[in-house]
Amino acid sequence: MPKVIILTGDAAESLEVMYPYQRLQEEGYEVDIAAPAVKKLQFVVHDFVDGFDTYTEKLGYTWPANVAFADVEPNDYVAMVVPGGRAPEYIRNDPDFQRIVRHFFSADLPVAHLCHAAQGLAAAGVLEGRRTAAYPALKPDVEAAGAEFVDAAAVVDGQMVSARAWPDHPSWFGEFMTLLRKKAPATT
Repeated sequence: MPKVIILTGDAAESLEVMYPYQRLQEEGYEVDIAAPAVKKLQFVVHDFVDGFDTYTEKLGYTWPANVAFADVEPNDYVAMVVPGGRAPEYIRNDPDFQRIVRHFFSADLPVAHLCHAAQGLAAAGVLEGRRTAAYPALKPDVEAAGAEFVDAAAVVDGQMVSARAWPDHPSWFGEFMTLLRKKAPATT
């Protein structure tokens, strides 16, 4: 059974981890959740409230990470997903996170990312010359990383599919599944 890795950490957006995790399993992929350490992660819920200039945050689900970044052998995986939330802000500094991300881009394997995940990809130096969506407030960060910011629900750039945030799931993950099925179909 082909394996997909999700790279995340504490304060990841609950929906942005759990939707791909369950959708990939439903499709027949084995899914590992990698984080800085093997532990129970605390996710958060971001919502949009009328009158607020930005999103709100409260505690969300907890879920175990079953592999530490340092122990990840990227060649074991056919694709990578990087959810958003606040996790990318700190996991981007982990040298093993960067090592894993660079592997997937250099091997031209399917990558899905959304929301604040662009922070992690920018730190790994893989966005230059690409077109990508991200949470709209990250437009300056995306452009500083040498990428073109696209405000859309699903942006496909080669083997990378990006989106703005969890409301884009149907478009974003639909495009990603199309790429993944072509590159590494699941055996169910």
